[in-house]
Amino acid sequence: MIDWQKARAAIWRGADFKTIKRLDQIALDDLFGIERQKELLLSNTRRFLDGKPSNHALLWGQRGCGKSSLIKAVFNELRDEGLRLIEVERDDLARLPLIADMIENEPFQFIIFCDDLSFENDERGYKGLKRILEGSIELPPENIKVYATSNRRHLVSENLSDNLSAVVAGDRGELHYADVVEEKLSLSDRFGLTLSFYAGSEDDYLTMIEARLKDYQGDKEELRLEAKRFAQLRASRSGRTAKQFIGYYEATLKR
Repeated sequence: MIDWQKARAAIWRGADFKTIKRLDQIALDDLFGIERQKELLLSNTRRFLDGKPSNHALLWGQRGCGKSSLIKAVFNELRDEGLRLIEVERDDLARLPLIADMIENEPFQFIIFCDDLSFENDERGYKGLKRILEGSIELPPENIKVYATSNRRHLVSENLSDNLSAVVAGDRGELHYADVVEEKLSLSDRFGLTLSFYAGSEDDYLTMIEARLKDYQGDKEELRLEAKRFAQLRASRSGRTAKQFIGYYEATLKR
């Protein structure tokens, strides 16, 4: 059995927890261009730790824009204040009620971290997730919040055929969704805090790089040109691309 007094973070491995010994040390100050998202998620998590009303959080949007990094950075900021982090993969979401039973009496507050979350039409693993988000006849534990990331706003894939049985009714032309659409929309609606992420501007991208290479002694303009070329090759100016350029610089450009 895991000792949460010593373990700050863990991954659920099918039947039990595995303690994470090498944590990603990313900090809030390492993230640029998402100041509003940082403020909201940090505030929500502080309220959770203080026993005040707080929400489950869904961070959605374009890939590489800092969704997962923000959750890890908020955890690093607050982990010495009684916060614990458990990563659960999509295939294990049906086990969430069991995981909740195992930690609900622990004297810590737990973030259940579900990264890159999405479901196809024939998947039903989100049933376990729904039980933790809102409970069933049993209320969900007060010391658990779910923080999930996704490229999809509604988490479950949506097909044109899903909407074929939607109808417009009433004098005011009200739209009544088909049951399958309602089911899909209801999952993301259970997250009280929804934060969107989009790729920043070229200036945001260059600012991230310059902040990480603040000790660079070479030609700053040449560095910026190399960074722009790197982003063009990947058709992306995301935080992930900035991080990859730093690795490229360290391996090939650093003199």
